[in-house]
Amino acid sequence: MEWMLMPYRRYADFSGRSRRKEYWMFALLQLIVACVFYALLFAGMPEMDAPGQIAQAPGALFYAGFILFMIFALVSFIPSLAVTVRRLHDQDKSGWWILIEFVPFVGPLILLIFMFMDGTPGPNRFGDDPKGSVGEAFA
Repeated sequence: MEWMLMPYRRYADFSGRSRRKEYWMFALLQLIVACVFYALLFAGMPEMDAPGQIAQAPGALFYAGFILFMIFALVSFIPSLAVTVRRLHDQDKSGWWILIEFVPFVGPLILLIFMFMDGTPGPNRFGDDPKGSVGEAFA
């Protein structure tokens, strides 16, 4: 759970490096919370009388799920950017590489591949290795 919440503790910290574990545990938390809010949305959706005809207005659960999801998305936006930039820093790439996501089709795929790649071993221009040095691992 600590790894999932670490990006919130480092809310707008775009400096330094982050391990894959920090990034992917945060992504897992995002997925779990989104599924809960989507369940609220679907639970509050109205039934259909006939194809294309809605029987009633959406229920309170729909609006609660929508509002909670929007709040969660807004609160998580900056930490998501920050942990992605730190993940790029771990590979000795500039944080500006995050903009590759705006290249249609291939951009998000390239960024996803970057998120799976291991960081550079040892210190780089963005700081010390978040995994620690080799000597620390075997001491």
